[in-house]
Amino acid sequence: MGKLFGTDGVRGRANEYPITPEMSLRMGKAIASVFGDIKGKKSRVIIGKDTRLSGYMLETALTSGLISMGMDVYLVGPMPTPAVALLTRSMISSAGIMITASHNPAEDNGIKIFGSDGFKLTDAIENKIEKLILSDKPINPDPKSSVGKAYRVDDVGGRYIEYAKNSVDHMDLSGLRIVLDCANGAAYHLTPILMKELGCEVIKEFVEPDGLNINHQCGATYAERLADSVNKYRADCGIALDGDADRVIFTDHEGTVVDGDRIIAICALAMKEAGTLTGNAIAVTSMSNMGLLKLMEANGIKAVVTDVGDRHVIAAMRKGNIKLGGEQSGHIIFGDYSTTGDGTVAALRVLQLIKQTGKNLKELASVMDIFPQQLVNVMVKKKPALNTLPGLTGLIAECEKDLGDSGRCILRYSGTEKKLRILVEAQAQKDVDKWVKKFVATAEEELCS
Repeated sequence: MGKLFGTDGVRGRANEYPITPEMSLRMGKAIASVFGDIKGKKSRVIIGKDTRLSGYMLETALTSGLISMGMDVYLVGPMPTPAVALLTRSMISSAGIMITASHNPAEDNGIKIFGSDGFKLTDAIENKIEKLILSDKPINPDPKSSVGKAYRVDDVGGRYIEYAKNSVDHMDLSGLRIVLDCANGAAYHLTPILMKELGCEVIKEFVEPDGLNINHQCGATYAERLADSVNKYRADCGIALDGDADRVIFTDHEGTVVDGDRIIAICALAMKEAGTLTGNAIAVTSMSNMGLLKLMEANGIKAVVTDVGDRHVIAAMRKGNIKLGGEQSGHIIFGDYSTTGDGTVAALRVLQLIKQTGKNLKELASVMDIFPQQLVNVMVKKKPALNTLPGLTGLIAECEKDLGDSGRCILRYSGTEKKLRILVEAQAQKDVDKWVKKFVATAEEELCS
């Protein structure tokens, strides 16, 4: 058995190792073993989930493991990932668990864990849990502890709604018409409500989950699909969340996609002007467009670059007291409000700027010039260290020499899937196309045979 935790918790095909009832029960016991004796914290765990059918299976197994070890479990049902992080803190819990595979298809599922502070776990704590799960020894409760209880809690969504509205000071957003795509996921019931309560005219799409349609040709990974709806309803913008609503992608009133890099650019400049961008710094990942980095440099804003994954961005933000960070994929973190990526809060902050400035999203996004960039995923059969592959290693060196300071290439494995991600960026599209073609051919030769 290999390593369980990837870049964002444990993830895989439901009913296949490690996303099985047996492993989930043992994971519940391991989590209880690690978090059940935290001083000053009641032994309770919050469990939320997205709308996947397999969520029932994993929820039940996790709950059994946790209560067998003496912990109480509060089941909050379908809930955005950032809401689970919030509830973990506000309900004074030892830990929070979100059952989700984020933007992945319905047949996948996964488990994300938050500490009592609402932040994702450190590598050290994940390793401690993983060691217990993969051990051959049984995970037994303290003989002195009693069995815990499980409670179904149906009235906590309002806490997240008020928290999200507070992130924009309950600003009146009336006059804005938006198309809201909830990906048939965790935010299908809460985000439309709070948008309406702030005055938006909301055209809802993909808000009828059936357990199998989450992310199916909708949501943040299909944001370009919003263009037709935005044009049809003459909306001010389109907003697409992913399955667990921790990321967001926009389209402007003309249907042009506005990704996470542009959202960060818009918000960074606004926060600097308002004097709320501490240290004049943001945190982004190595996948962020060079256009964002050059814009920040031109405006005297330092961009701290981390490895891919919002947990790495958040770690850099906490270390440097940075108030804004995120990823091109749409994970946006506002440090004054969130402990994880929050698509709904990011959407509200952008709508707030549209209202305050009187500019449409296209005008706001025009502050940043995009370098031509292409991200390609190659399905692989194995994941050896890239520096052990002579073909790809040589090609990387050749590409870097050819592009110089005007471009770059980044190759990395997905932390949750059997994929090699290939990113090429350059000033000219022809150079991007040329190098992507070379990398894909070499990757297929070395990793797919």
